[in-house]
Amino acid sequence: MSADRLAQARAWLRQDPDHETRDELAGLITRAASGDENAVAELDDRFGSRLAFGTAGLRGELGAGSNRMNRVLVAQAAAGFAAYLREKSPDRAPTVVIGYDGRRNSRVFATDSAEIFAGAGLRAVLLPRLLPTPVLAFAVRHLQADAGVMVTASHNPPNDNGYKVYLGGADAGSQIVAPADAEIAAHIEKVADAGDVGALPRSASYETAGEDVVSAYIEATAAVAPAPSSASGLRWVYTAMHGVGWETLSRIVERAGYPQPMVVGEQLSPDATFRTVAFPNPEEPGAMDLAFAKARRVQADFILANDPDADRLAVAIPDPSADGGWRRLTGNEVGLLLGARAARAAQGTPGAALACSLVSSPGLGAIAAHHGLDFHETLTGFKWISRAPGIVFGYEEALGYLVNPGTVRDKDGISAAVAVLGLAAEARDRGVGIADLLDELGETYGHFASGQVSIRVDDVSIIADVMLSLRTLPPTMIGAHPIGAAEDLLNAAPGAPTGDVLRYRLADGARVIVRPSGTEPKLKVYIDAKAESAERARETVAELDTGVRALLAERS
Repeated sequence: MSADRLAQARAWLRQDPDHETRDELAGLITRAASGDENAVAELDDRFGSRLAFGTAGLRGELGAGSNRMNRVLVAQAAAGFAAYLREKSPDRAPTVVIGYDGRRNSRVFATDSAEIFAGAGLRAVLLPRLLPTPVLAFAVRHLQADAGVMVTASHNPPNDNGYKVYLGGADAGSQIVAPADAEIAAHIEKVADAGDVGALPRSASYETAGEDVVSAYIEATAAVAPAPSSASGLRWVYTAMHGVGWETLSRIVERAGYPQPMVVGEQLSPDATFRTVAFPNPEEPGAMDLAFAKARRVQADFILANDPDADRLAVAIPDPSADGGWRRLTGNEVGLLLGARAARAAQGTPGAALACSLVSSPGLGAIAAHHGLDFHETLTGFKWISRAPGIVFGYEEALGYLVNPGTVRDKDGISAAVAVLGLAAEARDRGVGIADLLDELGETYGHFASGQVSIRVDDVSIIADVMLSLRTLPPTMIGAHPIGAAEDLLNAAPGAPTGDVLRYRLADGARVIVRPSGTEPKLKVYIDAKAESAERARETVAELDTGVRALLAERS
């Protein structure tokens, strides 16, 4: 154990205001100093680097150390962000809004941030209670704030938390992008280098927002799709996935005029342990099993599920061919349904555009072309999608949808739920269901199918090794499908999205994209195909899925 690492850990311990992480770190230091190799390795992991600003801020495992989420790191982040905002507005006091969800330490991190923002001379406004991320994104615009912070780790594992940052003004309430992320990170580094966070000025003079902010969000979101008369017969199931979505959604459903859902009671209230799921993400296997069981019992027409901070939405429908009789729609299927809805409403509007991430279905481009709208393909993440010129709708395949860009410039699982309720009610009026709407999409815009291969790793270096292997020895086939063209987006043309992404265009028109996840230790592969029929498109995706898994096994 190096003396420098021990000194670094002890310096951190002295400034830590949290007795839980302080006790945890003190024990590690004692064991490491006595030569315990596991403790030495643990200290190296915790202090060998800092959590860096990634996808819209910070996200990581709770615990002591610069490479964990904790009160010291959050205090440094808040002070650094405050310095950035003061630098950008030297002649006035910037306004920053802070929200938080139901995860461990979310309220503590939010309160620490509010006190530090106020102590730095900012106008700090703390949302009145734990609320969904979209309410915070809405509040940044609604209050004409300079910035917003949401304390959440979204759908990450239970022991994670995060710090998502938004900018107002010219950024219109979108998440941060370059160069702001690097500039904020530099200010945070200065705070960290200065030493004791206990010396940072704090103030209890921050404001607590009134319920009028939440009510304004409810009114705006209910207006996304007011219920038609046919909505009264809808039978649907809802799960909040142990998160914060239910209270807000139920009020919006009532305001918009839809029947209340039959709920998955075990997952309805906020629970930081997420006790019924291995991962609180509707995309993960097993996460929606309780919802499926409920839907079978009550013979529901469909299921809606939010992730824990309610910025994502999952939709499931009855399917006799699926195990258990229900299947979750892919993010692309829901995205195309909602994209077509938006395109029909925007047709004829000059400059109106649809947007999606480059790993989402090319079907959205076909919808835009059909209705004479502009189309933008962006890097992954709503910090990019929300900035697309003329956007009236945007989505990414990871269950994120932006349906009301005039009020929320981020993915919003609650407004998306209202839009789906509107589609379901209109379909019911015609005597059809959501499955029929998907068939109609294929008949109108072409038959698209998509799939995904996601490899979770314990050692993230494996992901870098696989990406290097694919670049060094580019494949010529994926299964039995020849690769027609390969693109490395690290070397993209000027004006095109750039990033650690490999895109393969196959000779038959299909597409395969490989990239590391921006928020989790995963390598993600996206498969898209278009064919003369829905069945053939699905067959192509299945063939490519097999080929991708074989390729990754060979390169791992």
